[in-house]
This record gives sequence, C-alpha cells and structure tokens, in this order.
Amino acid sequence: MSTSSTNYKYGTGLRNAGSYKVSGHPYVTGSVVANGQEHAVKFPFVSKSVTVIASGSTAAPLIGVTFNSTGSDAGVMAGKHYITLTGSGDTVTFDTKCKEIYIHALNASSGFEIHASLTNINTSHMYDLTGSGLTD
Repeated sequence: MSTSSTNYKYGTGLRNAGSYKVSGHPYVTGSVVANGQEHAVKFPFVSKSVTVIASGSTAAPLIGVTFNSTGSDAGVMAGKHYITLTGSGDTVTFDTKCKEIYIHALNASSGFEIHASLTNINTSHMYDLTGSGLTD
C-alpha cells in the first residue's frame, strides 16, 4: 500500500520543533493594574517565552502572574498558583507556550511590562492551561 506525500503536510504547530527553534516575533506591551484587579494579556500567536517586569511606582508593588483568570477559577489564587514580583524592576521569564497571561495587582495599583517571543502558531491551536499547579 502506497501512502501519498499529500497526506503528510509539514507546517507550524504545537508539537513542531521548528516552530520553537527559530527566533520568535517580538511582542511588547505594558499597562497599570488597579489594586485587587487583574489584566489579561492575550497574545496574537502562541508564545515560546514570556518575560514580565514589574514597573510600579509604589515602594513595594506586588504583582501576581498567572496563566488563568481568577474570575474563571477561584482556585488559582487560593492555591497559590502564581509567581509574585515584589518590586519595581523585579522580573520573571517563562520558557513556555501559552496564548494568554494574567497580571494581578496584589497590594496597590501596579505597572507591568511584558516582552514575549511569539511563534507562528495560531492561538486556536493552543489548549487551555489547567490542572495541577495551575488551577488545582
């Protein structure tokens, strides 16, 4: 039985190593989040890495970084499924694929900056990040 090469189309995708090996497209944004609020950053393509920088003007801004909205799942904050940035200039880099990230102002209105390296993978191909360590 012969298999036609048209059955196997090479292209970008979540499990395509080439999509992550090449340099990504830069994506830079930032904003201010009001105390007790969250800000969703939705990427136009799936990320290969994301860097978040606290840029608040308060003496000790606390920013929580999550991969899920706290409005959709109360277990995110209660389960401590977030990374805390504790002062202006504090930074964290995630070497991960995702289509969105959430920034939470934990103690005062706080600023943030984001630099992401994006693949060519459409966000419709990315699954929701849930489960142990994220929402449970």
